[in-house]
Amino acid sequence: MAGGGEAEDNPVNINVVPMVDIIFCLCVFFMCSFKFKQLEGKFESWLPKDLGNQTTPESEAKEMRVAIYWDESKGEVVRQYGVRYIKDDAELETLIRGANEDYKKIGKNDVPVIIDGDARIPWDEVMTIVNIAKRLGIEKIQFALGANAPTTN
Repeated sequence: MAGGGEAEDNPVNINVVPMVDIIFCLCVFFMCSFKFKQLEGKFESWLPKDLGNQTTPESEAKEMRVAIYWDESKGEVVRQYGVRYIKDDAELETLIRGANEDYKKIGKNDVPVIIDGDARIPWDEVMTIVNIAKRLGIEKIQFALGANAPTTN
């Protein structure tokens, strides 16, 4: 016998081959059904919480956006604050000052002026808006990639 003992020492003869076979099959089954944690496509990032797509009510008052476009037909710069077209610098300054004062009344002191300019805009037009914002005491000035000019019918 394999154990080197007498037959009287082991009265019950147990065949362990089927038991090892079943344990092996169970191990293979559990290994194949095990779900691994996928790490692909996920990464940690630290993004600003006050910018981006948020739906909280406190994120409604966010910006003062000035859009600048180049009008091909007239060959001149067109400025727009919200949906309103701006004629001159004084009107733009009045609108930004009023919006800034309104934001300060509700406790939003760091609302930025965002300049959304087309690539064909001369830099002196952009710097005029920057100077207006600085003159009004607005320190937070941001630049956005300009969209295509609005089509007018």
